[in-house]
Amino acid sequence: MDTVPPPNDKPEIKYTKLFINNEWTESSDGSTFTTINPATEENICNVSEAKTADVDAAVEAARAAFELGSEWRNTDPSQRGVLLNRLADLMERDRVYLASLESLDNGRIYSQIYLYDIPGSVKVIRYFAGFADKYYGKTIPVDGDYFCYTKHDPVGVCAAIIPWNYPISLFSWKLAPCLAMGNTLVVKPAEQSPLSALYLASLIKEAGFPAGVVNVVPGYGGTAGSALSHHMDVDKIAFTGSGATGRLVQKAAADSNMKRVSLELGGKSPTIVFSDVDIDYAVATSSCAIFEHSGQVCSAGSRTFVHEDIYDEFVTRSIAYAKKLKIGSPMDTSTEHGPVVSKEQQKRVMEMLQSGVEQGCKVECGGNRCESRKGFYIEPTVLTGVKDDMLITQEEVFGPIQQIYKFKDISEVIKRANNTRYGLAAAVITNDIDKVMKVTSALNAGMIWVNCYYPASPGAPFGGYKESGFGRDKGQYALEQYTEVKTVITKVPGF
Repeated sequence: MDTVPPPNDKPEIKYTKLFINNEWTESSDGSTFTTINPATEENICNVSEAKTADVDAAVEAARAAFELGSEWRNTDPSQRGVLLNRLADLMERDRVYLASLESLDNGRIYSQIYLYDIPGSVKVIRYFAGFADKYYGKTIPVDGDYFCYTKHDPVGVCAAIIPWNYPISLFSWKLAPCLAMGNTLVVKPAEQSPLSALYLASLIKEAGFPAGVVNVVPGYGGTAGSALSHHMDVDKIAFTGSGATGRLVQKAAADSNMKRVSLELGGKSPTIVFSDVDIDYAVATSSCAIFEHSGQVCSAGSRTFVHEDIYDEFVTRSIAYAKKLKIGSPMDTSTEHGPVVSKEQQKRVMEMLQSGVEQGCKVECGGNRCESRKGFYIEPTVLTGVKDDMLITQEEVFGPIQQIYKFKDISEVIKRANNTRYGLAAAVITNDIDKVMKVTSALNAGMIWVNCYYPASPGAPFGGYKESGFGRDKGQYALEQYTEVKTVITKVPGF
């Protein structure tokens, strides 16, 4: 594992304007919004706020860059890969700065960003850089004197609306396959955490991408996000975020030009722990599944199902584990538990926790704001006595609240694990391969971990079943979201 260098505790804020056509520009009406440090509640800076006119300008730039005869359309596929690899090089060069900037802006622990988010994003970009000249069509045997083949064309102008919890990672997941296939892109980062996306825009320009290929328009969902979703000249939109907003994006796409849509939405993911496990390992794994990034993970293991034979001991050790997590500044490399992203998110998580208590849950540890320190901190919390029909079981909390349930047999736990409108992720912890095969086959989830949680690979597709969305990020499957299949049949007399 890499040694983590000290962070830049006060990273210089270099870019706060909109990035359109490779230029930095203020919003059309001069509007700005404030981005806040979740660990201190202090204002970081004001950022230009994109409105409809700015989105129009960004889409126009992206369209011009995509047109036949443009520099980007004339760029060889292999050269697209070279440019993506150059971007990855620059991200590695600025790894400390990027990790520091993102930690400052969204409260994620600096060491986690440095060790995992940036290297993982770099790997994703390099993975798709390799596909730039390798995702090709087929020749197809057909009856008669005809020659038939398919080719993969870029979709066109794409838009990406990315969330606040993993801005660098999600920016990379959307950008890399999009550009590798020859599309252009307009990105709207979340208003809570726009700074890393703007810095990445500067690296895209430095890497040598032509003007208009990537545009970044920070702003609010109701204005900039809505304008992108409804835009008649956007051909495809990729959204990661809440189910409620995902519905609006899909409806806007249908109401406008029937643009392509891919959605990665919420989750209520189960972690199933059988009795044959090493309890300490199972506790550590299931605790990481929910306390990672203070629970602000769409695939978080928020429902922990434990076999009745080890339930009591598992709860006792989970309480001890949660109590030991070191709460502190995200910039401190020894910190294990940081803040949630905003005051609004802190309020929502506490309201969800209160609803659970009112319906009969027992708070075994935690359950409070960290009133002794500034920032939007919530203690790591363990709940027992949780029922399957409770609001806190059915709704995504997006906070550090571990819910532990008792189960008796495998058929029961499969049914209960699937008893949710979501289907993003799941985990199984057992040493019994028969249980592994039966449970992984039966669970309705797009990503299943066995005896682990969160390992990822650029080649492993990520996405969900049911109301967790459709389409996949990462892996070769992602390329399908950014290409059109064109069939060509040619008459060849005497062939």
